[in-house]
Amino acid sequence: MTVAVAPVGSAAREARAIALPPPHGSRLVARFLRQRAGVLSLVIIVGLLGVAIAGETLAPYDWRAQDVLGRFGGPTTRHWLGTDELGRDIFSRILYGARFSLAIGLCAVTLSFGIGTLMGIAAGFYRRLDGLLMRLVDVMLAFPGILLAIAIVGALGPGLLSVIVAIGTTEIPGFARLNRSMVLSLREREFVVAARVIGAPDWLILGRHVLLNLVSPLLVFASLRISTTILVGATLSFLGLGIQPPIPEWGAMVSTARQYLATAPHTFVYPTLAIFVTVIAFNLLGDALRDTLDPTLRA
Repeated sequence: MTVAVAPVGSAAREARAIALPPPHGSRLVARFLRQRAGVLSLVIIVGLLGVAIAGETLAPYDWRAQDVLGRFGGPTTRHWLGTDELGRDIFSRILYGARFSLAIGLCAVTLSFGIGTLMGIAAGFYRRLDGLLMRLVDVMLAFPGILLAIAIVGALGPGLLSVIVAIGTTEIPGFARLNRSMVLSLREREFVVAARVIGAPDWLILGRHVLLNLVSPLLVFASLRISTTILVGATLSFLGLGIQPPIPEWGAMVSTARQYLATAPHTFVYPTLAIFVTVIAFNLLGDALRDTLDPTLRA
């Protein structure tokens, strides 16, 4: 007769700890609100999302409207950030272009998050798949990320969807390796071993004991990678491989304005500043989330 033995000592404590509910939401919110940089970055990101959704409504001018006689105009009360080489309002174009830069960052990270997480969990939990999946990841890592993205966009053709697929593909190895390393550590923990001893199925172990422990670090990593994907998307557009003019994606605006840098620097500075602020905001948010969700800092 087989007798199920309950975990003892540290295994019992860890099994009880994993069954405890996560910290109360109000405590996490309070910890996050104590971080001024994180709160400021969240306000900026929420504002950017609002601009991305309602950019055309908020913009004082149509992003396509031209005034050739007023080309290269500096900032005025009529045109807050001046006009470009065709007399188009730069402020309106930046507001409208926010949707493309944010769409690249959010959609590409979502794609890599989903595929990379599945690959990493499968490789870490089912060791027979580890070799195959990690060799695939190694092949992807053999190519510099920007070169792989350029190759994919070159094969698919320029455009928003192509940029998202290309950047999302280059980000998959990072998520896969992170998930694999965490799952390899978790699968040897006492509470997972105890769950296997009592006959818990794999889906229950993955859902209750593994995935719940991956959420916090993955959220932090994803928020940090959004800033990178926005930069890569702007780089592809700068190189002429991303979203094509006249659509006012920020990287494409910078690419067009570089030839007028000496005569009209404002056409280059403001879209560059928009990219800079967005990237810094997501980086600060990632740092704040890391400090908020770090279990070693929970009171």
